[in-house]
Amino acid sequence: MKFPHNTIERTAPHAWGQMVGVAALFFVAFGSIHYIHFRFMQVDVVLFSAVLDGMLATLLTGLILFTHHFFSPIQFGEKILLTIICALTGYTLALSIPAVIDRSLSFYILEKLQQRGGGILLDRMPEVFIQEYMKEHHLVDVRMTEQLEAGTVVVRDGCVRLTPWGDSIATASRFYRLHFLPTRRLLMGTYSAALVDPFKSDEGGKDYTCK
Repeated sequence: MKFPHNTIERTAPHAWGQMVGVAALFFVAFGSIHYIHFRFMQVDVVLFSAVLDGMLATLLTGLILFTHHFFSPIQFGEKILLTIICALTGYTLALSIPAVIDRSLSFYILEKLQQRGGGILLDRMPEVFIQEYMKEHHLVDVRMTEQLEAGTVVVRDGCVRLTPWGDSIATASRFYRLHFLPTRRLLMGTYSAALVDPFKSDEGGKDYTCK
């Protein structure tokens, strides 16, 4: 039984330039949509909005890919795969660039060191995190907004409470932390399991819980 071996041989060489064009088109679309969205429009949550930008760029790219004659050498199945790749790339970009820079304490440390002339005393770093990082990045406001928009918490009568969805996520997160995070993680020169169960040293009895 003979297979139509000439299909790949015929399609691949002619479609290579078009596939590169798809990639270029997606990156231009994502970059343009993302810039306009973040600079000139309202953004509720950075991560969700960036993912939305990736979806819009994928839809635009897919529309042009399936309708423009320039991409006709690409087979239908390949167009489907390229559209899926664009969607995954958009999601990856959303997580890797705007969300990381917006959330990352590591980037903040570098920026803060630069702001302070290149150096900060090691024993004063906790002071920087508590008194400057929390305030400058509006950390509580940002993270609470994210949770409210995600539907994991609600605020009732001045009390922040988990929703069933939030409780499920917390359970899954706790399970993963206890069973899959590294038990010998390097922390300032010492390998420790402290972050596997960060609540272990909690003595309880706090007065901030809701009645």
